[in-house]
Amino acid sequence: MTTRAISKLITVLIALVWLVNGLFCKVLDLVPRHQQIVGEILGQEYAGELTMAIGLAEAGMAVWILSGYKSRFNAVLQIIIIATMNILEFLLVPDFLLWGKANSIFALLFILVIYYNEFQLKPKIVQAT
Repeated sequence: MTTRAISKLITVLIALVWLVNGLFCKVLDLVPRHQQIVGEILGQEYAGELTMAIGLAEAGMAVWILSGYKSRFNAVLQIIIIATMNILEFLLVPDFLLWGKANSIFALLFILVIYYNEFQLKPKIVQAT
């Protein structure tokens, strides 16, 4: 498998993570724990609406990732969003997380995959062409 194919596959997998978490877990409310997390952090009054908005934004992130538009800025933004979200959850609602405080390990791994794909693999593809 070529470096280009590996990068494209990783890009699709990253987008799928955003799409599944946004559309299925939040918008379609298939994982109610997400609304509980939002409610605990931002308040219960508008937790449903805020969870829906966050889910739509995550689905939009998936589309943006697949578009390839300003991919470096996109990658940096993803890293900031994931780090911020996970720090808040780690500090404020660890009991609501699927793996508790260990969720931060998976968040770090996801951040590393995003970084590696955008800033290590893609420059090699550009240099090779």
